[in-house]
Amino acid sequence: MRLTADVWVSAYLARLRVLAIPAFVVARGDKTAGAVLVKLNTLDGQARAFQRSVDLMTGARTWMVLVEGAEAEVDASIQKQRSFDTDLWVIEVEDRDGRHLLGEEGLE
Repeated sequence: MRLTADVWVSAYLARLRVLAIPAFVVARGDKTAGAVLVKLNTLDGQARAFQRSVDLMTGARTWMVLVEGAEAEVDASIQKQRSFDTDLWVIEVEDRDGRHLLGEEGLE
């Protein structure tokens, strides 16, 4: 059974809060089936955006970097994604150390 997007986002934000990693919802997508992008802002003018990917051979879900570089370029790429996917959730995480927790168990 898969979690709905809004439940996953709530759980992700709660896990970040436990470690005092600031994060907020930039765009709310479809509550049940919206895709989720996570933007990691390292507060030095750089950023990365992650999206969940499915390995078609194994069915495994992993997070991959969609785009990285100057924050303005990452923001522009996210806006482009949102222009053709109105169901997209966007979460922004702010951490100088680059922590996003996406590789942890339960978040894949």
